[in-house]
Amino acid sequence: MHIEYPFQTAYLNLESAGNVHYIDEGSGNETLVFIHGLANYALGWQKNIEVLRANFRCVAIDLPGNGLSEQGDFPYGIQYFADVVIRFIQKLKLNNVVLIGHSMGGQIAIRVLLNQPTIAKALVLCAPAGFEVFTNWEAAMYENSISILDYFSTEQNSLAKSIRSSFYHYTNQADTMIENLTHIMDARSINGYRKMLNACIHGMLTETVHDSLSHIKVPTCVVFGDRDALIPTRALHPTSTRAIAEWGTAQIPNAELHILPQCGHFVQWEKSKEVNSLIQDFLARYLSLSVVSDMKH
Repeated sequence: MHIEYPFQTAYLNLESAGNVHYIDEGSGNETLVFIHGLANYALGWQKNIEVLRANFRCVAIDLPGNGLSEQGDFPYGIQYFADVVIRFIQKLKLNNVVLIGHSMGGQIAIRVLLNQPTIAKALVLCAPAGFEVFTNWEAAMYENSISILDYFSTEQNSLAKSIRSSFYHYTNQADTMIENLTHIMDARSINGYRKMLNACIHGMLTETVHDSLSHIKVPTCVVFGDRDALIPTRALHPTSTRAIAEWGTAQIPNAELHILPQCGHFVQWEKSKEVNSLIQDFLARYLSLSVVSDMKH
């Protein structure tokens, strides 16, 4: 499988996770650890790393079973991924960590901090899963009704549909991502890949964090797009993205919320310039940094 990562990359062997692939770019006193969302990969942060590496060390993980990391019979889920991220940070001896998570990666980042409150100095959540509350009945209904084949398969058109639904204005801007993820899926055991996706969805629904958000003590920046088509799950919760975002952010003691207009779920890609500026400003204010915003990207 030949996938081009336009950054410095490496592998780290972790017990119970195998060989974990990751991007490692830039330098600085702070290390930004990026966690991607469901069925995605580290390059979901490409537009952010390209800019933020000027001031920070940027480390983006391919979660086990995703990207170029090892696929195995792992106990996939939010707790499992959080444990992997914790071991990953510890084994690389990363210091002054800022966790940055998108969608499922946001829920994982929250769980990481709930398990290890001192492992990071700050938290950035881009359209995070975990704010939306599902009853047991709703979770069961969602799992029973969703068909992985409708959204994720070895057919490029089906995969493209799932990626494009994460944007408000797509304009072919993530075609390379679609091509890469299609190659990754084709090179793997499709049954193993679908098993992983089902386990991840089950984890997002059942390994909840919404009732523990008040325990997040580090400064937190939350970013949503106002046209997010995935949060909330409107078939079950006829409410707005803003309502979910405001409720979740209010539970975190030291959090701020930014809702970007004309933007979908893949907020850090669709509005990368704005998100990069928000991250730099947020960290400068809370971590007493002197950073230079590069607004050319």
